[in-house]
Amino acid sequence: MNGYWGFLAIAVLSLLALGVLQLATFAIARRIGRYNIVDVTWGLGFAVVALVGAVFGGGALDRRLLLLAVVSVWAVRLSVHMHQKSAGHGEDPRYTELLERHGNTPGVALRRIFLTQGAAQWVISLPIQVSAIAGPTTSPGRYALTAGVLVWLVGVIFEAVGDLQLRRFRADPANRGTIMDRGLWAWTRHPNYFGDFCVWWGIWLIAASAWPGVLTVISPLLMAYVLIQGTGARLLERVMGERPGYREYQQRTSYFFPSPPRRTP
Repeated sequence: MNGYWGFLAIAVLSLLALGVLQLATFAIARRIGRYNIVDVTWGLGFAVVALVGAVFGGGALDRRLLLLAVVSVWAVRLSVHMHQKSAGHGEDPRYTELLERHGNTPGVALRRIFLTQGAAQWVISLPIQVSAIAGPTTSPGRYALTAGVLVWLVGVIFEAVGDLQLRRFRADPANRGTIMDRGLWAWTRHPNYFGDFCVWWGIWLIAASAWPGVLTVISPLLMAYVLIQGTGARLLERVMGERPGYREYQQRTSYFFPSPPRRTP
């Protein structure tokens, strides 16, 4: 299926698939007694949309399979990382605060956490949905596709290496009470968020390699805002700002985009 009706079919199927995923996640959350399990299915939702596009889309098969591959690799790694991060711990303070503010009932949790995340997944995955019905990649579009894969690769490496470095740092008792400022964390205070930023610009570039994928630029722009100014780096800065040594770390290390560490007196 191509054209308007093809996109409408992919959009509806993606929305239904995300709805089922979020309802299943909500049921699991109620059973285990914590809602932060929703973070584990954040990445998986995009893999589900990519699978819908690969199976039901009528666009270029090679690009549909490429998007399924890159999205799935990123999603599985992120989901495994989030599971390891949350397993054995209590509820995420973000969700505790949200429910205390709006009412700690299952209905509120379903609407404000799970269905809200599903809606965000649907909007952010628009490049994947549109690309599923787009025609073959043109010769000039090959440059965008190649650039997209390279930018995505940079993002996945930054995310994976940054998370691994932080996990090893925290596992060493000698580092307790100190600020992680080594490896990628010496070049940017948020290598994992910067990696996510690159991943979504890379996915958009792949989608933009064929018309009308370029029109879905709202997706990486929205992710950039969330990661830099919304619930990503800016929120974490407020939490970390009072920790000993963090102010000095801020003075010598780039906020978001990587750059060599600055010298400080």
